Amino acid sequence: MCRVSSLLLDMLTSSGYRPSVPAQSTIKPCLLALEDGSVFTGQSFGAQGTTTGEFVFNTAMTGYQEILTDPSYCGQVVVMTSPLIGNYGINDEDLESSGVFAHGFVVRELARRHSNHRATKSLARYLAEQGVVGISGIDTRALTRKLRLHGSMRGVLTTEESDPRRCVELALASESMQGADLVERVAPKQASDWTDGLSDEFNRSRPDDVSSKKRMRVAAIDCGMKRNILRHLIDLGCDVRIFPPRCSAKEILEGGYDGVFVSNGPGDPAAVHYVIDLLKQIMGKLPIFGICLGHQLLGLALGAKSFKLKFGHHGGNHPVQNLLTGRVEITSQNHGFAIDADSIEKAGAMVTHVNLNDKTLEGFVHKEMPVLAVQYHPEASPGPQDAAYLFDCFATMMKTGNSPNADQMSQAQEALKARLAHPQTSTVAV
Repeated sequence: MCRVSSLLLDMLTSSGYRPSVPAQSTIKPCLLALEDGSVFTGQSFGAQGTTTGEFVFNTAMTGYQEILTDPSYCGQVVVMTSPLIGNYGINDEDLESSGVFAHGFVVRELARRHSNHRATKSLARYLAEQGVVGISGIDTRALTRKLRLHGSMRGVLTTEESDPRRCVELALASESMQGADLVERVAPKQASDWTDGLSDEFNRSRPDDVSSKKRMRVAAIDCGMKRNILRHLIDLGCDVRIFPPRCSAKEILEGGYDGVFVSNGPGDPAAVHYVIDLLKQIMGKLPIFGICLGHQLLGLALGAKSFKLKFGHHGGNHPVQNLLTGRVEITSQNHGFAIDADSIEKAGAMVTHVNLNDKTLEGFVHKEMPVLAVQYHPEASPGPQDAAYLFDCFATMMKTGNSPNADQMSQAQEALKARLAHPQTSTVAV
């Protein structure tokens, strides 16, 4: 330490200042092991214990709170590629569900202090309260490169086991994502109503006359739904009733609803047969909009095929092209499975969106029935708002009874652009 720094520290110490350095006795080692035999050693934060799951990497620069509370991450351990995590803490407004659904959390460096006017606690404290194991101090670049080259892998995080060979055995014995029905673990058991819209701080939305129009009624099938989807539907001018995934088609068809929404969720879509059967009974009778897992379930209900991606799409910077308008959207994504594009076209649908990184299917509409589906997350949280126009397309579909066409999507994109630039003076394209 230089002489000036040493003198300054002596002056501060004499005045009562004590540097905020975690006591070494409170930092416990944590092991990370993958099914291929790889073992990383770091420091634990959050809860103590042992957890297993499928390890996936997320390329988002911000939004760790929304990522952790996204029910779609049930059964997975999230590796953040951004090197510093936790710097703005945790707040009560940005939760996307009732708690943390990710099975574990991996970061390069955990911020020693958090600073944000909305923060109520640190990330480490929040994970401890939620019983979630975290690890810091490992080379997340090396770990991410391994997952990208070899694909997502089962693994373990533990503060209880010190034998690397035993940790690898635990990873190999953990549950595979393929064939797993995880919707049952995150979905509600009872129906309920949702009334909260977007907050004033983040509302870019519709003009004041939306509230004076006839409100549309939406039945939302909750397979692990993020709250910001519901906020967008309320902001659209809808009354929203949430249904558990094992509800009956009769409840929805006889409920006087204008449309049906099918949510995101975790696990293998092919394993969620009860929702696929439900959608088969509803399609063609009511307009349906599906996001993420909802997109996959609609594809399977139409007769298309699903497959597991090598390492999935997880992050807030994925480029997707809307083939109907020619425009490129930067999107928020979180999925490990996809629908085969050729099979969805054979099922009577038209491909509307394509991932520009790997050319996988990102969206479709049905040519005869009012069905709209996208693989990514137009509600963001975290992520860009480029795709929020799709909620307007859903409103159009509920009004016309037809899937949105190229002109309607283009108008909705222009309306979103105007709202983002001039939120107080724009109009809705519906």
